[in-house]
Amino acid sequence: MSSEQQLEEDHLNYCLSIIKQNIHSLEEKESQYKETVKELFQSIKKGEGDSYGQLLAGQNILADAQNTLRKNRSALNKTYFGRIDYEDKTFETTSTCYIGKNGIMENQTDVLIVDWRAPVASVYYENELGDGSYFVPNGEQVEIHLQKKRTYDIAKGTLLGFYDDNVASNDELLIKYLSQNKEAILGDIIATIQKEQNEIIRDVPYKNIIVQGVAGSGKTTVALHRISYLLYNYEDRYKPSEFCIVGSNDMLLNYISSGLPELDVNHVRQMRMDLFLPYLMGKAWKKKYKQIPEQFDAPYKSKLSFVKQLEQFLDDWKHTHLPIQEVRDPQVGLLLSKEMMEETLRNNASCSLLQLEKLLNAKIATRIKFLCVEEKEKYKKDKLKQYKKYFDSEQYKWTEPFLYEQFLNWKLEQQEKENELFAHTKNAIQKSQFDIYDVAILALIWKRILLKKETDEFSQIIIDEAQDFGEMIYYVLKQLLPNCYFTIMGDVSQNIRYETGMNDWEGLKEALFSKESDSFYLLSKSYRNTIEISQCAGKVLEKASLGRPHSLIKTFKAFKPSSAVFLANTSFANRVNFSSASFRI
Repeated sequence: MSSEQQLEEDHLNYCLSIIKQNIHSLEEKESQYKETVKELFQSIKKGEGDSYGQLLAGQNILADAQNTLRKNRSALNKTYFGRIDYEDKTFETTSTCYIGKNGIMENQTDVLIVDWRAPVASVYYENELGDGSYFVPNGEQVEIHLQKKRTYDIAKGTLLGFYDDNVASNDELLIKYLSQNKEAILGDIIATIQKEQNEIIRDVPYKNIIVQGVAGSGKTTVALHRISYLLYNYEDRYKPSEFCIVGSNDMLLNYISSGLPELDVNHVRQMRMDLFLPYLMGKAWKKKYKQIPEQFDAPYKSKLSFVKQLEQFLDDWKHTHLPIQEVRDPQVGLLLSKEMMEETLRNNASCSLLQLEKLLNAKIATRIKFLCVEEKEKYKKDKLKQYKKYFDSEQYKWTEPFLYEQFLNWKLEQQEKENELFAHTKNAIQKSQFDIYDVAILALIWKRILLKKETDEFSQIIIDEAQDFGEMIYYVLKQLLPNCYFTIMGDVSQNIRYETGMNDWEGLKEALFSKESDSFYLLSKSYRNTIEISQCAGKVLEKASLGRPHSLIKTFKAFKPSSAVFLANTSFANRVNFSSASFRI
């Protein structure tokens, strides 16, 4: 055995001894905390004293101890996967860091194993040997000189091998991980994160991101690790409840949910897209409303141009029902000037019609109080009552479906040829039936006209399989959640709804990107498919891109039985409904 091998085995054994001590100590604490929580719970049941606050604190302490215990137990098997030796140029110190899936403390102050999400761990994923740097969130760049980068193969607490390389995740180790079953891959993916994936994971949270990734490029995994990274490094800014993962189906969301606890992520919301929009509308989405599958006019409604026309209509509706005017009382005098009204509307352009009316009514009330300061109290109260609802669209009792119909009528006046196109939708509105694009339209109408109070429940929205929906959905989401940042993952070549989903990202960029810092990423390497599978998929996609479904079917039929592995392994094949009219075999 080489001296280097012996040193590494000695260090691993030392780490394992510390971890075992931690586990023993944490198991004792867990038992004590459980007993304390149980006693406090019994006290509350008996009505003895005010123990509720203590119970909540005790439960939090217990949960923290159990989470730390889970990390240490996990580290017994795969203790760490990487090591970096570097010189900090600022402080002229040399450090050695062992990096693992779970951060482990040696004592209350010293770190034994660095958590993969820690800022310094990015050196392992991104830096080559020599001069480099890493970014500290909410801080600055730390200049370093990387002297060594080592990757370990550890299983069940045994060192199987290690590799020194100039890039993270030696191919031999990566291939070994990818040859395992899916459960093993999920557990080990942190050790094999590639540079281009790491760049997305560690990008700052204050921006919108779109990721185009081919099948097998790790889009979903990158999304999960990004959530974990942001919650770890920006815990003073975000709570898990402010994150929401949106997907197209329950199977995808269940897969995502199963991976979150392993990444130390809990209490993150997950919702299907068809349920997310009604959720955001809250009480405005009435129980009597019913969602139905996409209708034949959905391809038209799914486009950005359609929702932009709706915006024009709603803007006109606002101006019609809230014209710029002077408000003057014969006895009191000028209550609201045209200039003040214009300024209020200009400075609050994102507010709904009802919110603008509330603001203007409040300004009138303030003016009355100022002008009537020397008048009798009853006179002032009467004037305030008289002008309390000077601007009052609520009296019309508009609903979102009513305004939707008005919009369609407005469109028909402009283009009579669309009368037949939207006849079915108008009939469905009468029955309170809406497909997902209708729901998005109702949500935007609610936001622009009928919204009374803003909500800020979410700060980060992560959407997977984004290509399944038209760009207008994302435009509406951005309007409903103007203070949110979006991470959008998808692959336009896997779009199985050709007429309504996204076949390129240009429309989404227009709908979502609002500043120069917003980013578009490309993940072009697949870690799932063999060369033969990829070549097969390429032939299918070539036919599909030419809009020739019959040729596509012939391509499938031409495959030999051995090529069935293609159907079993590619996301494209798994997501296409081959019994549908367009792909009937």
